[in-house]
Amino acid sequence: MAELARQVAVNRSTVAARIERMVTDGVIEGFTVTVGNDVDRDAIRGVSMVSIAPNRGKDVVRAVRGFPEVEQLHSTIGEWDLVVHLRSTSLSEFDTVLERIRAVAGVTDTRTSLLFNSLTNH
Repeated sequence: MAELARQVAVNRSTVAARIERMVTDGVIEGFTVTVGNDVDRDAIRGVSMVSIAPNRGKDVVRAVRGFPEVEQLHSTIGEWDLVVHLRSTSLSEFDTVLERIRAVAGVTDTRTSLLFNSLTNH
């Protein structure tokens, strides 16, 4: 927060108060820590495409968004309704989260690919 306060030329308590107000107002829904690839080199990562039954999208998104293994969640247009970026510590944990996604009411189909190497820095 100190760095942010320096960048916007206000004191740290002002930054903290503004962030707290944005959380209270629902502008900010949460915070995420992104771990560098070197720190979490052995993590299992994958992308799962998810097809959803008509009129079930909000329920599925709400359920899947709450899974701690979900790093990113995107709606799409096309054959698949959602693209879910997943990270786990083991293949068995990855399999478990896939089963949990498939068990969500409204999920009709999934297709998943494991990611081996990140070719970008972000």
